[in-house]
Parts: sequence; C-alpha cells; structure tokens
Amino acid sequence: MTAPMPKPENHASASDRRSAIVIGGGVVGTTTALALQRKGWAVTLVEAEESPRAASWGNAGHIATEQAEPIASPAMVRGFAKRLFWRGGALALPPREIATWLPFSLRLLRAARPVRYARSHQALAALLAQAMPAWQRHVAALGAPDLLRAHGHVVLWETPESAARGLANWQAADTGTARFRPLTEAELQDWRTRVRSPIAGGIRFEGSGQIADPTRLADTATARFIADGGTRIVGRVEAVGDGEVRLTDDRRLSADQIVVTAGVASAALLRPFGLSAPIIAERGYHLQTGSEVDWPADLPPVVFEDRSMIVTRFAGGLRAASIVEFARAEARPDPAKWNRLRHHIAALGLPIGADAKPWMGARPTLPDYLPAIGRVPGTRGVSYAFGHNHLGLTLAPVTGELVAAMLDGEPAPVPTSPFELQRFG
Repeated sequence: MTAPMPKPENHASASDRRSAIVIGGGVVGTTTALALQRKGWAVTLVEAEESPRAASWGNAGHIATEQAEPIASPAMVRGFAKRLFWRGGALALPPREIATWLPFSLRLLRAARPVRYARSHQALAALLAQAMPAWQRHVAALGAPDLLRAHGHVVLWETPESAARGLANWQAADTGTARFRPLTEAELQDWRTRVRSPIAGGIRFEGSGQIADPTRLADTATARFIADGGTRIVGRVEAVGDGEVRLTDDRRLSADQIVVTAGVASAALLRPFGLSAPIIAERGYHLQTGSEVDWPADLPPVVFEDRSMIVTRFAGGLRAASIVEFARAEARPDPAKWNRLRHHIAALGLPIGADAKPWMGARPTLPDYLPAIGRVPGTRGVSYAFGHNHLGLTLAPVTGELVAAMLDGEPAPVPTSPFELQRFG
C-alpha cells in the first residue's frame, strides 16, 4: 500500500499575513525574500544547500551599472571569433557540450538581430538605471551601508593599439548612469607600479561600484531575514504548483504566492506550466587569495580588458575572475580555465599565489541576455525572477523591488513586460 502524501505545511504566520515561498537562496532570491518581507509578507526561503556556492557569491562583486547594452548584440556577433578560448579569449565552447551550447547560440544570434537588440537594449538600460539606488536602499535596510562601495572601477589596456580601440569602443557605448574619464598620467603610473605588464592606457568609471565582502553580504542578509521573522528551509524543490511547493523528500509547503528564483534550475520548475525558458549555465571561474594580501583595500575593481579579466579586492582577499563557458551546470570544471587565469596573474605579477582557492559557478543566462521577471499565466500565485547572467548581483535589489510591487499590485518602477518569458514563445 502506498503511504499517503503529507499535507502541505502552511507557512502563513499566526496573524494571517499574506504568505510567500521564495525558491532559491542566491542573491536574487534572498533580496526578493527581504523585499517581500519589508512589504509585510510572511516569507519562507527554500535553499537547496546549507552553504550555497552559487554564482551570486563567487562573482567579481562588481555593481555593473555601465553594462546597459545586452551582450547579445550585433557587435558581439562581429567579434565572436576573436573571443574564443582556444584563440586566447575568454569564450569557451567545449566540444563535448555542443548539444547544450549550439541550440542556445542559435537563439542568441536571433536575439542579436538589430530590431530585437534595440528593444532589449531599451529594456535593460531602464532596469539598470534603477540598480544603484536600489542597492543603496537595500544595504541601508540591512543596517550595513558599508557593504556597498559606490566608488567606480578602472579599465586598463596593455598596448597602445588596444588602448585606442578600447577607448573608442567605450566612447561609442551606452554606459547607462555610469560615466568615465581617462586616467591621469599619475594614476597610470600608480598602476604601472602595481603590475608587471606595461600599461598603455586606462579609464576610471564613476557611478558603478562593488560589494565590499560577498560572504558578509550573504550572512548579513540571512541574519536580517531570520531576525525579521523569515523561515529558511534547506531542501531541493521537485515541483511547483499554484500555491504549493513539493520537495524531493515529499515535504509540501503552501503559501499565497510562490516565487521561482532558482537560477538555471528555474526552467525545469516552470516547464509544467507551458513556459519556455531556454536557459544555459554560463560558467565563470575565479581564483582568490586569503585576506592577508599585498593589495590596497581601497583600490576599486580593475578590468584588464585585453585579458577579459577583472580583479577585485574584498575584505576576504584578492579575486581574479574570468571565462564565459557554455555548458551544463553539472559538467565537471575544466582545469584549463584556472590555468589560463594563473597565466594572466603571473604575466601581470598580481599577488595571487599557488595557495589561491579555485571556484567555478554557473551564471543563469537566457539568449537575449535579459532576465526573466513576471507572473506565470493562468495561475493565481506563481511568479519568477531569474536568468540575470552577468548582472545578477547588480540587479538583485531592483529585481526584489519589482517582484514585491508586482505581487502587491503596485506600479513598477520600470515595465516588466520586456522580461516576461512569453517573449520566447
């Protein structure tokens, strides 16, 4: 005889507040849970792992307000071949993963057509314009404003040719609310004393920023969520229904609203509703030292653009991050990617030694490089927010505010229609 299924646990509070379950405890899920909580919702956050290592906490920590142009663009298509890993670039298309990345790449090419790109550009720029104010509100609500360092970032080039080309590209680009200026000769000389490779030119952005310490951000956000009455459950979600979530251990949870923020796992959870989410794991790699490192704590993130690598000083150490690898999320890491990072680190003379800890994580990426934010049609209480690619950290607080406004029936700061999954048919 089959044992009866347990009844769903109702996670509404004793005061019968509106209840919500947020699936996925990355930075988007956590900020969404907190945004709902601030609106008076009783929130349960379901996280697959006790100590998550998602892309949320392994990225460069950069608040990239300058990236107002989606990566799926005509310019990207024109420069595609030069970016390939085997040619020295950061774009890796592993032959063994062709069944994963080829269909995605074809969709990306369609998304990069001029008319569709223009629509995506307009939507992303509007969303990014709200990113830094949302971050300022978020860290203030956490009681930790020092977690946000809104002091810009630096881009460096190592040859006169790449400096001229890179400066021209940025001058022609839409940098959203961020602005930049050429580095002064004194600033260039300072960077020349810090790295071994010659520095031919550079620019300093204003209006972008970084997170001072990703680990403290995660711990502070979780502590605030729990202190304000949130419930955190560690478990893997097997299925989502209208107002109900089933975990792989047969536990069932119920709430007025379910929000899917599970990164690359979101597509499978939404498929039973008839929604197509052609997502891929865009895997990034990093190496990081410990906290005792000879690199000033007040230096901003620095992009070595010739190497497609960003270096960020955190409270916990110095991190070098790079690589765009299209593959399955569960595929084994490729040591060649860390070796490439080590080669760049050695060429630049950065203080990241053999004891640096390697990391690999999967950015959840959709072909048009826009996030997915919206409601599931035909349901009363299922919505989603995922697929933020390189901008998950940047857009997390504004995404949480958008979801909270959407569920409250309030006007959104920016239209969410361009981010609905119906765009994929």
